[in-house]
Amino acid sequence: MSNSKFCQQINDMYEGIKEFSFTREKLRNLDLFVLDNSIRETTVGQLRSHTIDNKWAIYNEVKRIGFKHIIVESFSHMTRIGDTFIRQLKEKGEDMSCMYAFTELVEKIHNDDIEKYKNEIPVGLQKCKELGINNTIIEVDLLCPRNNYTKFTIEKICELFYERFKWIRKHVSQDSRIFINLRDLPDAITQKPSRVFKLVNYVSSLNAKDRPFGIVFEDPKGNSLPGEIGVWTAAIRKEMDRCGFSEGKLLIHIHQRWGFQDLAQLEALSKGANGIWAGLCEEGAAIGHASSTVTIMNLVSMGNTKVLDSFNCTKLRKAAQNVTKITTGRPPHPKQVVYGERALDMVFGMEQFTPNKKQFNMAEFFGEQPVMRMSTLASPAMIVKRLQNLFGEDPQFTEERAQRMKEVMLEDLHANRKEEYMSAVGLAVLFRRSGGKLTEKMRDLVDKVQSVFEKAILLFGKD
Repeated sequence: MSNSKFCQQINDMYEGIKEFSFTREKLRNLDLFVLDNSIRETTVGQLRSHTIDNKWAIYNEVKRIGFKHIIVESFSHMTRIGDTFIRQLKEKGEDMSCMYAFTELVEKIHNDDIEKYKNEIPVGLQKCKELGINNTIIEVDLLCPRNNYTKFTIEKICELFYERFKWIRKHVSQDSRIFINLRDLPDAITQKPSRVFKLVNYVSSLNAKDRPFGIVFEDPKGNSLPGEIGVWTAAIRKEMDRCGFSEGKLLIHIHQRWGFQDLAQLEALSKGANGIWAGLCEEGAAIGHASSTVTIMNLVSMGNTKVLDSFNCTKLRKAAQNVTKITTGRPPHPKQVVYGERALDMVFGMEQFTPNKKQFNMAEFFGEQPVMRMSTLASPAMIVKRLQNLFGEDPQFTEERAQRMKEVMLEDLHANRKEEYMSAVGLAVLFRRSGGKLTEKMRDLVDKVQSVFEKAILLFGKD
């Protein structure tokens, strides 16, 4: 069949791929703003909440990465651990100028009585004033079933936001960075889009001195497709730009439920969002959220050098591991992308899947050796590399010996014998069963093995 038969399909393909080339270029050049939420997000939904020591440990990990803007609390009428933590931050002389806290727009529902709203200052704002947290994230729901929007109209909501801005700049800080969080955006923008765009239009059209620092939104249910998130982001950014608020920050926060989270976050960043509010690891509401570690490393892999200049990206993997351990008491899931134990594993032949010089090599970036996963799919070269990494150089470590080790693996499977070969002990046993003689380092391993049974296996095998 002539190639000319496929010309139209090929042309259509190239036309379609242009959009994705533009997306990659946008992400490659993005100057990412990170509002770190590691202290707050990672405690949401946990069976054991953060202690003061936990908060300090997470805070130190965040500082190590170089994140400047940090969410420290979501206040309530109760004295939370965060209240005490904030006091300790101040006592120790930490820079409080870029600390943020959540607050509600309204404390109670009064619907048509706007004056009650104006005079009833939410507890979050009161505590920001009391504790010296200058920067606020004001949360609002535009589809709350308790609100009567025929009385508490979007116009009155806009008016109340303006009153809150004035109060903050008078009683908290003239230089306060204020964000508006459209907390229920997916539902509001699909069911009552005019409310969303009237609010965005209003705050974006204010004088520069009266405007907020930016707008943030989230997908709290994790139900939205990446394409939907992208369309909403582009529409909000377009309205902000149209009103002259192009310098305004637009941040995204995606919860995880169906596995869309990381792609949805990148989609938003490619369609007009210029930042994220997220924790270092995925722990959080629902079954987690799109973490800053994974998002930033996706940008790094695409060639974004601005994040390399802004943050200590080579420390992200370790920091995410540490925050997971602090929060849950356990390491990340082994196959957690980027910072799981097996995230750097190589499964197939090295010559096929090792990144070339033009490709991003994550193991090299983090200064770690990729782990050769020992299975029947491993090439002889991978088995040799694994032997050398664990036990050093030895003339017995040849590809011929490695090929025999693969054959023994297959013999085990045919005999319904399910073994593991990844550990040092497991690999040494396989090596011996394949005709190899235990090296000095393998014998040294015997002294470190606790179980008499394991020692016997290492020395004599199971046969």
